[in-house]
Amino acid sequence: MESTAKIFSGTGSQRLAERICKSYGIQLGKINIQKFSDGEIQPVFEESIRGDTVFLIQSTYSPSDNLMELLLMIDAARRASALKIIAVLPYYGYARQDRKDRPRVAIGSKLVANMLTAAGADRVITMDLHAPQIQGYFDIPVDHLDSSAVFIPYITNLKLKNLTFAAPDVGASHRIREIANYFEAEMVICDKHRKRANEISSMVVIGDVTDREIVIIDDICDTAGTLAKAAALLKDKGALSVRALVTHPVLSGKAYENIENSVLEELVVCDTIPLRHEASKIKVVTVADLFGVAIRNAYENKSINNLFFHSKGRS
Repeated sequence: MESTAKIFSGTGSQRLAERICKSYGIQLGKINIQKFSDGEIQPVFEESIRGDTVFLIQSTYSPSDNLMELLLMIDAARRASALKIIAVLPYYGYARQDRKDRPRVAIGSKLVANMLTAAGADRVITMDLHAPQIQGYFDIPVDHLDSSAVFIPYITNLKLKNLTFAAPDVGASHRIREIANYFEAEMVICDKHRKRANEISSMVVIGDVTDREIVIIDDICDTAGTLAKAAALLKDKGALSVRALVTHPVLSGKAYENIENSVLEELVVCDTIPLRHEASKIKVVTVADLFGVAIRNAYENKSINNLFFHSKGRS
């Protein structure tokens, strides 16, 4: 009997999973995720998945519960005799803990990779890892999608004059350079120094932004402190406008307040993480079609190379 593709969602990605299923052209699978009063989680598949290729969609923001839920879903699928189990993490939590940057710290992203594999995942599909080398932490295949596939059309439609791209830190410069080259535009770098996590002590702009329309691109917006400070600095240096395109809207702490009070024209985010509430400056673009094609190609054993903007080039 031929394997069937079935898509299920954890509680953290229900809305995106429904959009992905609509794009793919199938119904979202039935799963009941029970939560007991002491906090325990027990997922139960409410349809047979024996011999099927199962895609489990769950972003691991609020990482403890959502990650544990995903691990239990993988384990349940394995025990229900699924043929293949593909973990789809639109947002991969703990990705910022990608190296031992000081003594006696954990490498959280490696531990998560180990747990997903140990639980029984055969493949992982994710998007815009904070550190691309995390793919190497896995001994199973990883499809690493790029949000540029949805951001580039958005930027093109803005028709900005004197377009310049800004990297919010030195680490993001390689990614920004690729997009700047695509648009044949200039780029600048906001070099920051942190005292501790989520707290910046200083920031300088490397490059000229006078009379430029700036687009900041980043993978994660957490408290939005860096973003607000970078936008203000760019405006002070002579930028005409500043907007930001960020893949994963973690938006913790005072993020919404920081964004609303900033000089940003807009913050454009993907729906890898659902917003806690609406905000006038925040716009959402969906990555459902991108994941829908990636899931179909994974099921049909096809390449996903055509999902990356750099494989197409400018027309």
